[in-house]
Parts: sequence; C-alpha cells; structure tokens
Amino acid sequence: MNLYRIVYASTLSESFNSQDIEHILASSRRNNKKQDVSGMLLFSHRYFLQCLEGSRDNINQTYQRILSDERHCRVTIVSYENVTQREFCAWSMGYVPESHLTRELLFKFSASATFDPYTLSNVSALALLKSLHGTVI
Repeated sequence: MNLYRIVYASTLSESFNSQDIEHILASSRRNNKKQDVSGMLLFSHRYFLQCLEGSRDNINQTYQRILSDERHCRVTIVSYENVTQREFCAWSMGYVPESHLTRELLFKFSASATFDPYTLSNVSALALLKSLHGTVI
C-alpha cells in the first residue's frame, strides 16, 4: 500500500461554535482509527491547519467529508504527496490548540508572526506542524 499525506487549511464558518472542536476531534479520532489514518490538527480562533496520513483512498474519503462539513469554508490543499513514512503515526488525530502558538514559532515558518495557514508554503506548513509535535493534546 502506498502512503500519502495531505495538508490543508480551512477557515471556520459562521456556524462554528465553541463545542464544535470537541465534536470534530472525537469523530475524527474515531473515524481515522477505523481507516488507519493518522494526523494532526492545529486550531486557532479563525483557522484550521491539518495533516492527514494514510492510504490514498482513505485520505481522499476523509478529505471529501471535510469538504462537506459546514463548519469549514475555504478548504484549500497546501500539499498532497506520496511519502515513505508517517510524521504523526502516534495519533489518529493529534490536536494543538492556539495557545501553543507563539510569535517566535510562527515567525520562524512564515513571513509574519500572525497565524494564517494560507500564507504558508507546503514545506513551512509541515515544518510548523512537526515543530509542535511535543505539544499535542
């Protein structure tokens, strides 16, 4: 089986409420575990940056569910690639809240100290997620 990784950014829709993040995490962890998908979600007050890893079919199915989720808008693929190994194999869905983002960390990987995943390159987006590996909840 070939292994794939997708990194995408999205914006919270107006229908998003404070309990939605817990619901997203619970359903993602449950569904991803069944499909052998691993990954990590970075959440801010306005944006998501997420990485999913697994088979091409399972990644595509998961991404299609995300596209139809009304809590997201402007869903944009940052990168989609065939990979030799998983970066986030320890989690069906690791989670990093905005409180773990620092100006210094953001500035290290982007042109600004403000988190906007749409401005990150594919390399910078993955590097940012990997740098947060030790802060996953």
